[in-house]
Amino acid sequence: MATTLERTYAADVRGADEIKVCGFVENIRNKSKMAFIVLKDITGKVQVTVEKGEDEALDAAMNQITLDSVITVVGKAVESEYVKLGGVEIYPKQIVIESLAAPLPIDREARKGHERSSIDQRIDYRWVDLRTEKNQLMFKVQTELVGAMRDYLREQRFIEIHTPKLIAAASESGADVFEVKYFDRKAYLAQSPQFYKQMAMASGLERIFEVGPVFRAEKSFTSKHTTEFSGFDLEFSYITSFRDVMKLEEELLTYALGKVKEAYGEELERVFGVPLTVPATPFPVVKLSELYDELEREFGYKVPEEEKGDLTTEAEHLSFEWVKKKYGHEFLFITDYSAEKRAFYHMRDENGVPQGYDLIWRGVEITTGAQREHRYEQLKAQADEKGLAEDVKFYLEFFKYGCPPHGGFGLGVDRLTMLLLGLTIKEAMFIFRGPNRLNP
Repeated sequence: MATTLERTYAADVRGADEIKVCGFVENIRNKSKMAFIVLKDITGKVQVTVEKGEDEALDAAMNQITLDSVITVVGKAVESEYVKLGGVEIYPKQIVIESLAAPLPIDREARKGHERSSIDQRIDYRWVDLRTEKNQLMFKVQTELVGAMRDYLREQRFIEIHTPKLIAAASESGADVFEVKYFDRKAYLAQSPQFYKQMAMASGLERIFEVGPVFRAEKSFTSKHTTEFSGFDLEFSYITSFRDVMKLEEELLTYALGKVKEAYGEELERVFGVPLTVPATPFPVVKLSELYDELEREFGYKVPEEEKGDLTTEAEHLSFEWVKKKYGHEFLFITDYSAEKRAFYHMRDENGVPQGYDLIWRGVEITTGAQREHRYEQLKAQADEKGLAEDVKFYLEFFKYGCPPHGGFGLGVDRLTMLLLGLTIKEAMFIFRGPNRLNP
């Protein structure tokens, strides 16, 4: 009987005479005369009510079922004002136990007499941890966010590409790359699709984006670093300034966050306790040196002289307090970094100032963007200056045969998710990878 009916999701059970639902058992109360199951699927939860002593097979199933077992229930959906869970309960004709769960190895949430398991213990059993409403909402939100960014760019005539992740030379410098054996020679895992995004500009594709894995061999143990993450990268041609890149980024993020708020704003606030503010445009912009002056005046923060060309971690955090207070905004563009601290392929003005920016959201850097140097001789000289000309020989070739002015940026999907929901990076990823974590 269970196989002839089409499955109905928990969110859609109301009013069906005969219905089939499938999911995990989130809760069981097995009393002498009545038994209750809370069944959970990806859309929500529904109560299954069993009147004991009326059907031996149902009674036998109830005595076997454990928490987190997977079951299929065929029965009738009845509306009831006494049922707190959506005002509907299912009276089953049949319960099929698809998979019986052993006692769970972790506590996904704190409960009476039990603390919540640590994030590292939960990652050991990540597939069990991911069954919670909170974690599943996180991925629905992430899907909406990435989907909205994709939709926005496709409307703007962007083309989606997929660049190689096995490469012959390090993407940006010799440091922080994973080396792999590639038949009889060495290869590297790509730190960024940067060089190939620019190759696409030289190919005349004009506007491209990519969503794909990025690898960084950094021994970082912070709440925001990971050795593998999902990058959302884009590049586009015929810009007149890096400010065109900033404008596209603020419009892209505003559009995507608006879509997330529309779809999940209320749920987000209820489940995560985080209100989602759709930012106003344009985003505030400040030069790095001016930001340091402001932070010293406002918070007494004095940056060490040798670090003035880049943004320190402490200044990054303080910038959120400053931008909230001065502009009532969560985002901040910072420009005019020193050439020494920026990649060799960033275009520089007549004073040698890189034509790029960082975007900070809620006190954490989410993007480095820039206008790129598209003129072969200048680019080669800048690579020489950093001692990289030999390493990036193949990349320099892209610019010998004509290339339009262009720029772009990259965003970490996992870091965006982390900041949006007020989590750590370990919690915000499907499965976290770090210096000490290669399983599951």
